[in-house]
Amino acid sequence: MSRKISRSFINGRTGVGTAGQGLKVEWDSTNDGELHWKDVSESSLEVVAPVFQGSNYGFSSGGGNEVADTTDRVDRFAFSSSGGATDVGDLSVARQFPSGSSSGTESFASGGNAGGASNVIDKFTFSAGGVATDHGDLATARQMGSGQSSTTHGYNSGGTGLDDEIEKFAFASNTTATDVGNMTAARYALSGQSSSTDGFVSGGYRFGNSSVVDKFSFSSDGDATSHGDLSVARYDPTGQSSTDYGFASGGYSSNVIDRFAFASNTTATDWGNLSVARQGGAGISETNYGFTAGGYAKNEIDRFAYSSNTTATDWGDLTLARYYPAGTQY
Repeated sequence: MSRKISRSFINGRTGVGTAGQGLKVEWDSTNDGELHWKDVSESSLEVVAPVFQGSNYGFSSGGGNEVADTTDRVDRFAFSSSGGATDVGDLSVARQFPSGSSSGTESFASGGNAGGASNVIDKFTFSAGGVATDHGDLATARQMGSGQSSTTHGYNSGGTGLDDEIEKFAFASNTTATDVGNMTAARYALSGQSSSTDGFVSGGYRFGNSSVVDKFSFSSDGDATSHGDLSVARYDPTGQSSTDYGFASGGYSSNVIDRFAFASNTTATDWGNLSVARQGGAGISETNYGFTAGGYAKNEIDRFAYSSNTTATDWGDLTLARYYPAGTQY
């Protein structure tokens, strides 16, 4: 039996019901223009990944091997099959140390170093690739910060100069970012993770290696709070996000993959290792796997499972070895 629902529910998105059932939206074939929902088996539901995860491709944007050696290259690799990445476009400004955010349809790279700290926010469409366009500016030029993604905004947190600011910019409009709060401690060379409700900042450098994990809310602007610690203090890790856990992978002289729960404030646990120790790669999140792409003088793309504590496997190579590119996914 079909039951009438609001006309505003038009995109066919589904919710989880009870007893293995769900709700499916479809057009009524006998009453033109009406939408209805019906109970269906869970296996037939459409799965829609959150913006901080992807189900198709990972992207690595910008980066470099030395301060004077920057690139504007945007690489893309498939989640469905291992192999080499392909060059699909360029940033508007070549730079290393940008931070990545994903809207679900578009990739954003904010800040970085282009011969000096940059405030540029770049945007390109995942489906089209090509040269990125300027999407506004950060309130403060910075590099080596961390990127987070809510459904409507991108974030750039921390960075050089021992910044502690958390900046937010809208995906839908080209405007200057705003300062919405502060981390518990200023630091740079850190990793970012996202849940459906909060942004996280882990590790980094503050007069020495840091193990701190910070959490801030997407729904209300304000300062971050302490959310535990990594198992190993380090700088230059990369961040990945499953639905329930954040991961910090690698870092200076490290191959450790740490995992911490979004729901509870506890010390992270060792979740395996990268195939090779590296620092400053791009952190990329699929729905079931995390990826670390590149790193200092590295072009390898590593993949590890969210569900099991094992060593990561080599998933292919970037077109160019690079340090600290921005990682995004769709």
